[in-house]
Amino acid sequence: MAGSIAIVTGAAGDIGRAISLRLASDHDHVLLVDLDGDAAERAARAMGSADRFEAFACDITDTAQLERLAARAAALGTLSTLVNNAGAARAVSLHETTPDIWRMDNQLNLEAAYLTFRALAEQLKASRGSLINIASVNGLNVFGHPAYSAAKAGLIHFTRLVAVEYGKFGIRANAVAPGTVRTQAWEARAAANPNVFEEARRWYPLQKVVDPEDVAEAVAFLASPLARAISGVCLPVDCGLTAGQAELARTFSQSEHY
Repeated sequence: MAGSIAIVTGAAGDIGRAISLRLASDHDHVLLVDLDGDAAERAARAMGSADRFEAFACDITDTAQLERLAARAAALGTLSTLVNNAGAARAVSLHETTPDIWRMDNQLNLEAAYLTFRALAEQLKASRGSLINIASVNGLNVFGHPAYSAAKAGLIHFTRLVAVEYGKFGIRANAVAPGTVRTQAWEARAAANPNVFEEARRWYPLQKVVDPEDVAEAVAFLASPLARAISGVCLPVDCGLTAGQAELARTFSQSEHY
């Protein structure tokens, strides 16, 4: 992808950093976008030189700031890949979800992805580029965090909307749905329960949880020419979680083989 640019939102987090570093193998320049500009700058400098990795402070819920991002991308070259990775989850149950939390989670996890794509759509059309939205298994099944989950379900459908409407311009739109990923976002839960990852593993057929690099590899594949005929899909990267649970299969079948 000579002269190509990748943009990754939420790039200062563990998953965003892994995606940014991996995409640098296939792109000439990676723009690390994050609300925390200082954290994005630290991440960029840890990855390499400024001519390959550039930090860009941006509130992706603000259309004026997204216009600045679009202008910067246009000045750098050809935008080939946009990864909407920024996201966060707040209340863990509907009972604890206030109207403000509902709106905030939908604004960051769904509306911001739409606004970011809208700001950069013309550049992606010009390059026949790729949009990749980082969704979640929460958008496929119920695992808590209802406002976040509803937004991620909407993000998966938004991915299909782009795939169908913008396919005529050569834009491919796909989503990645990670399961439990071992990141700093789990620190509070791990502090409260040091066995949280061990307890989670029992529900995963592969008996392990996801690493940020696993998500990054899926993104790189979907962004690459290897996936040139793939658009409108949601690829779970979840160690088999959404395929089913062996414990339930064992209970229902009464077979020791699960």
